[in-house]
Amino acid sequence: MRTNKLAVFGGGAAIGMLGGLIGLGGAEFRLPLLIGIFRFGALEAVILNKAMSIVVVASALFFRSRTVQFESVVSHWDVIMNLLAGSLAGAWLGASWAMRIKSETLYRTIAILLVVIALVLLFGHNSAAANGLIVTGIVQAILGVIAGFAIGVVAALLGVAGGELLIPTIILLFGADIKLAGSLSLAVSLPTMLTGFMRYRRDKSFTVLQENYGFVFIMAAGSLVRV
Repeated sequence: MRTNKLAVFGGGAAIGMLGGLIGLGGAEFRLPLLIGIFRFGALEAVILNKAMSIVVVASALFFRSRTVQFESVVSHWDVIMNLLAGSLAGAWLGASWAMRIKSETLYRTIAILLVVIALVLLFGHNSAAANGLIVTGIVQAILGVIAGFAIGVVAALLGVAGGELLIPTIILLFGADIKLAGSLSLAVSLPTMLTGFMRYRRDKSFTVLQENYGFVFIMAAGSLVRV
């Protein structure tokens, strides 16, 4: 299956369409595909997923500039920096942990986190629709760092952007509207994923990118497809 270019591109395209339907990058769908269909090991699949997620998020950040002006994103730099203060450390720690634990434990961790994300997607839209800020001031800042740290860990362990967790957090904690929250989440996700990616470079499993660069290119191209 790994050498079947049509299957690889088709898988990427299906992920892109599913991600487009719910407004996310689709990495949550890509990871099970990499493990279950293309038979990559857990850590290898996470690294491949991370590489493709970076391409998708960087592209999405560019294309979303037509919907939400760059100036609007920059004007909320305090929200971005607040979340990054936790997410960068979380991404580094999450990647470090993923490289140390046994493969069986990583498989279980991935399965549990994917179930948690599915529940967030299923029920999180109700809470995200709530009006008004939960907290303000120093408490808000502390919660932002904590939330960013947790999201950074999850993003590193799964190789995802974490938008399904970041967007509700930005809406609930900082009171942003849904369109702005989407762009802010991308601004947080990109440096967070790059941090985890750099940490994974120290593991021998990182060679999976060199060995499968054609696979990565084709599936990433397919993943850019949107409905």
